[in-house]
Amino acid sequence: MLSPHALYDSAPPPQVPVLDIDPFSAAFFDDPYPAHAAMRDAGPFVWLERYNVGAVARYADVREVLTDWGRFSSARGVGMEDFERHGRFRLPSLILEADPPLHSRSRGVLSRALSPPVLKMLRARFATEAETMVEALAARRRFDAIADLAERYPLRVFPDAMGMKREGREKLLPHAEMLFNSFGPRNALFEASRAKASFEWIEEQGRRENLSAGLGLVIHEAADRGEIGHDEAPLLVRALLQAGLDTTVNAIGATLYCLARFPDQWTRLREEPALAKPAFDEAIRFESPVQTFFRTVTRDTEIGGAPVREGDKILMMLAAANRDPRRWSEADRYDIARSTTGHVGFGSGIHQCVGQILARMEGELVLDALLRRVKRIRIAGEVVRRHNNTLRGLASLPVEVEPL
Repeated sequence: MLSPHALYDSAPPPQVPVLDIDPFSAAFFDDPYPAHAAMRDAGPFVWLERYNVGAVARYADVREVLTDWGRFSSARGVGMEDFERHGRFRLPSLILEADPPLHSRSRGVLSRALSPPVLKMLRARFATEAETMVEALAARRRFDAIADLAERYPLRVFPDAMGMKREGREKLLPHAEMLFNSFGPRNALFEASRAKASFEWIEEQGRRENLSAGLGLVIHEAADRGEIGHDEAPLLVRALLQAGLDTTVNAIGATLYCLARFPDQWTRLREEPALAKPAFDEAIRFESPVQTFFRTVTRDTEIGGAPVREGDKILMMLAAANRDPRRWSEADRYDIARSTTGHVGFGSGIHQCVGQILARMEGELVLDALLRRVKRIRIAGEVVRRHNNTLRGLASLPVEVEPL
């Protein structure tokens, strides 16, 4: 049955399994795992008849689409809409929805802005804030791990690092919610989040005159050196704002949720604090805060022997790939000692999330601070999931901790 939000009238390619699965429904958001398994079991490439788009859910096929930008383009949009057919709704991105050579130039500037010396400088400041915040929360014993920590901490440290003004920072998360909803259909989730977002405000945050010393000015200085155009610098500042905040919030939330649900893993982490980084990455694999992204096929080709046509949209089921038993042993178990090398929770290839290095640093620092102050952590109330067309996260995670 065709969804009212379908943008395409394409018929499925011959001999490709056709599935009646809606990956943008409330039922799917609440429990996506049976659908993930059905998609993986159906074949390397499947057709979602509600939207007339293709999809890949097995690890090997998701990774193939992620890494072959020549056949599977981001430049025509990483959402359901094809910019060549439907125009451009979202503000232009020089990195998320761009392919080489534009992407290479933009990525190079952002990579230098997040170089090891810069991160070393930021780390001490970020660590101090994590210690202060966790110390206060541990003294309270009961708090909401999402509102009071997973959201509050990145919203405190990251805009400071960017050089943003303090006024209006509360608009960052609603804008991110709208952005990631816009990668799916224009459903009720998208319309509700669009009503809360401010496009003009987010554009203004990238301008040089609105920034003090920080990563934002580093990007503008790259324009002074001729590495990018002066008109491109504000766009890259905005791209980093988007890449470095929402993924971090949901990743920290996922890690806290996992450790509260699986106390044996928290106990092991207390015994082996060096596992803080692996615990964070395993939560990314296990929960996959970024669930999906689209690509557009640039020429007739194939995936796993299945025919794929130029112009078709392909939905990459990142979360399904991250629990593919073909790739991961005991894929449905959260194990902080697991080697997560190769997970696609931050993407893969040239479009791998540029903000992941900050997310990992922030996640590690939050865990380090908790390990120094908290003996036990448990869920102490109703857990509320936040629905989004692209992201998987929580709106509320009440916890109770036992201080050391």
